[in-house]
Parts: sequence; structure tokens; C-alpha cells
Amino acid sequence: MTTLMVIAKEPVPGRVKTRLTPPFTPEQAAVLAEAALADTLAAVAATPARRRLLVLDGAPGPWLPPGIDVVPQSAGGLDERLAAAFGRCDGPALLIGMDTPQVTPALLRSATKPGPDAWFGPAADGGFWALGLADPEPALLRGVPMSTACTGRAQRDRLVAAGLTVRDLPLLRDVDTAADAAYVAARAPGTRFAAALAHCAAAGAR
Repeated sequence: MTTLMVIAKEPVPGRVKTRLTPPFTPEQAAVLAEAALADTLAAVAATPARRRLLVLDGAPGPWLPPGIDVVPQSAGGLDERLAAAFGRCDGPALLIGMDTPQVTPALLRSATKPGPDAWFGPAADGGFWALGLADPEPALLRGVPMSTACTGRAQRDRLVAAGLTVRDLPLLRDVDTAADAAYVAARAPGTRFAAALAHCAAAGAR
């Protein structure tokens, strides 16, 4: 079975989702980040897995469900931190972020079916929301330019250049801006994130 990993920051005001401010306050941005993280972890907890890991920058809180182990993020750039996360795994592993609260157990199950050497989930901003490796090799991530409009293409090209067969997952939209938040909430209305967004929007309208 596959190890499922979520890489995340502790939802602390001023440290997470800063591109949501404005229109939201840093406190509201942290509320939205916590809701997105809680939705993501709930999907992971409901998906069959060999092990479930939260690779966390910060400390866990009441949003952490049972059955998920917490490990600290390593030092270095994002490519090094992602590489180190895969370095903890000795079998198939899938890593996702905390920015796609619309992810579902069904989608995660489809991303862990045996067959390809790698699974790649592109994000609408040019990055990627998921990366899976049947045989985790940290070198496949080190040196890939992160947080650019070409990050996803560069990462996928790295997989192909290594001779891996890649299964592409559906395109998802990360929550970075207020427009992203509205788009995702409209397509996942039953999530904690959608409820938190509605609450924050109502509070801001008063």
C-alpha cells in the first residue's frame, strides 16, 4: 500500500495564506488555512494507506485527526523539504499539499493505484498539487525550481527524463487568492473550507 503525506504549515495568523490578505484579515486567512488543512487531512484519513504522515512546519493542533503521524519539515528550500519527505518512505508514496481542500478519498484512491512509476497532479497556477512515486527517490525533486509558473512542467519533465512512466491526475486549483477561494468553495460546498469562507465573508460584510 501507499504512504500518504501532507506537507503543511501550522495555520498561524501572519504565517499562512498571506495572499488572502486583503480582503481577509490575517486571522481570517489562518481560519481558512486551518479549514483547508482539516479537509485535506480528513480525506487522507478516509483513504486506505500503508501509513499517513503530516510533514509539518509548526505544531499540531485540534484539527489533526487520529491515525496521522506528525513529522517535522526539514530545513532548506521547498524542493529540499519535499525531497526529505519522500526520503522518509521505503515504498510507494503520494504527497499532497494543504491548498486543495476539494480533494476527496476517491481522488486519492485513484492516485495510488499500482501501475505507473509516478503520479502527477497539475495545479492551475502552473505548480502541482500531488506527486506520487512508486520508488521514492529524493533526487527527483532536488533542484526543481519551486513556486513559479513552470514548476509543474519542470517537475514532470524531471520524472520523464528519469525514464519513469507517469499517470496524470486531474487539474486542481490551489487556494492562494480570494478568487481561488471562491472558486474552490463553489465546487466543494460541503467542505469545512466552504463553510469557513462563508463565515469570513459574512463577517467582513458587516
